[in-house]
Amino acid sequence: MSDPAPTEGLSTLLHEQRTFPPSAEFTAQANGQAELFEQAEADRLGFWADQARRYVQWEQDFSEVLDWSDAPFAKWFVGGTLNACVNAVDRHVEAGNGDRVAIHWVGEPEGDTRDITYAELHQEVQKAANALADLGVGKGDTVAIYLPMIPEAAIAMLACARLGAPHSVVFGGFSAEALHSRIDDAGSKVVITSDGGYRRGKPSALKPAVDAALNHDDNPVEHVLVVQRTGQDVDWTEGRDVWWHDAVGQAADTHEAEAFDAEHPLFILYTSGTTGKPKGIMHTTGGYLVQTAFTNHVVHDVHPDSDVYWCTADIGWVTGHSYIVYGPMTLGATQVMYEGTPDTPHQGRFWEIVQDLKVTVLYTAPTAIRTFMKWGSDIPEKFDLSSLRVLGSVGEPINPEAWMWYRENIGGDSAPIVDTWWQTETGAIMISPLPGVTAARPGSAMRPIPGISAQVVDDMGEPVGNDSGGYLVLTEPWPSMLRGIWGDPQRYKDTYWSRFDGVYFAGDGAKLDEDGNIWVVGRVDDVMNVSGHRMSTSEIESALVSHPKVAEAAVVGAADDTTGQAICAFVILREDAVQEADEEGEGQDLVAELRNHVAKEIGPIAKPRQIMIVPELPKTRSGKIMRRLLKDVAENRTVGDVTTLADSSVMDLITQGLQGGGD
Repeated sequence: MSDPAPTEGLSTLLHEQRTFPPSAEFTAQANGQAELFEQAEADRLGFWADQARRYVQWEQDFSEVLDWSDAPFAKWFVGGTLNACVNAVDRHVEAGNGDRVAIHWVGEPEGDTRDITYAELHQEVQKAANALADLGVGKGDTVAIYLPMIPEAAIAMLACARLGAPHSVVFGGFSAEALHSRIDDAGSKVVITSDGGYRRGKPSALKPAVDAALNHDDNPVEHVLVVQRTGQDVDWTEGRDVWWHDAVGQAADTHEAEAFDAEHPLFILYTSGTTGKPKGIMHTTGGYLVQTAFTNHVVHDVHPDSDVYWCTADIGWVTGHSYIVYGPMTLGATQVMYEGTPDTPHQGRFWEIVQDLKVTVLYTAPTAIRTFMKWGSDIPEKFDLSSLRVLGSVGEPINPEAWMWYRENIGGDSAPIVDTWWQTETGAIMISPLPGVTAARPGSAMRPIPGISAQVVDDMGEPVGNDSGGYLVLTEPWPSMLRGIWGDPQRYKDTYWSRFDGVYFAGDGAKLDEDGNIWVVGRVDDVMNVSGHRMSTSEIESALVSHPKVAEAAVVGAADDTTGQAICAFVILREDAVQEADEEGEGQDLVAELRNHVAKEIGPIAKPRQIMIVPELPKTRSGKIMRRLLKDVAENRTVGDVTTLADSSVMDLITQGLQGGGD
């Protein structure tokens, strides 16, 4: 059987027609206005030149906006020079805003807080830059950063940027072997880590993973700079290991920053898992800084002089790079940084922080939102969330029911929601509502932001019409785009530019609704072929979560002799539904009810073969669901590697306690 084109199979979009336009009051104060679209449409490169000069301080102005002569290798703001750290810190102090809080830091243990002003950040970053320079770090040297969510993570990144030393931040949940492969690939000269961090109320060690990662003959690391966070005992290698408080404490407190070319590498960020050769996504300075600041300003509607902004991502992912460090700080914003998890010491921790710090803009992940749904609306009801005026979603498509729950229970049924689509590779937001302009539709990323060109195309690369599906592509270069894969230009071309001639293929499937709004349906790898019909896992998950008893769902395609692939769903119930099922013993009845609900929402072809009610789903520490492990269960295979899971015991719970269902 031939594989049908996406336009045949990816067109069963859940019908969603609710729209939520911004209030006149919100539009009147919004940073992003409708004329931005007109300006970008009239002169795209001129538009980006205007944003570059508005949001970024250039030591030397650029002479050319874009050089695309060596496509797909772009050069943006050619001839311009700047320093990312100066833009994020120094200039705010020089403008008289040194007393403004840069970071409200909240540690996981209650009462463990620090408020850091831009003036204090300026001093700490200069000292950290001097400490790194004293360890031999200079322009072009790479530095690996393996830290928890503590202020030193942002300080370390900015200090590297100040020196022109590309940083490679590795998420603190990755294993020693994953860390080693990234250190090795980047040739990192120094590693910055800590003794540990706090995770669900307990100290969690980090330094041992670094020691194990460096236990290789080909180790390029000369020094390990160690932040003392928990006070736990650590092994120590004399001559190599240095305490942060000693090195930074003794360093000079002034550092003259150098301006670097707009195309000077700012950071590498690895996107592969723990197996295979890591894929180092490389971003440069000028274009990246312009687009992250612009999008934080117009998409999140951040007003630096009045907002308290909170992006709940970890520093180890691109969201933390773009929307904790470089975007908000280039604007001079005040933000929250939180070390811990949403349920420690209680399930209202996020809302307590919002209430106490009067957070106005919240940017979090659908995974977190669905978890809050599962816990129940009575938890956020205990807190005053009236300060919130903009809500954001990032990391994966958000289903309409989670979108509505977020708006009603967190946003007071009035705060605009910006559902943002972008990737590690794109560097910054690409598709999103503008909160003062767009009549948002629950579950849809809506339209490309001003200055971005995106289309949904079929197998031949031709644009599809409304009410059709296909592949999401970017048809014009953009300022914050990746400049390659570290050390492997051919892999960059093969991975991103070979599927369709002259355009970037994101790897995501998408649909256009009847009004031309874009619905991202997830990775094309997550599209199932059931009896010749191509269906998106995210669409079936969305149908399941629209049932009032379901909090979260994960769908996988399992091999099936009859249909090619069969739909298998793993479902977490809302807490009140769990109690009801336990009391009434209605597990099988509920499975049948859910299967019929999917058939009603999408069609009989989408009815899952199996629905398994589970207590939890296997997730990485960043909140991504590990569907390959669920596929192992669905196909009765031995469950694969679970080392990257936040809680590896989840798979034991699933395999031991499944309740099967099916006709």
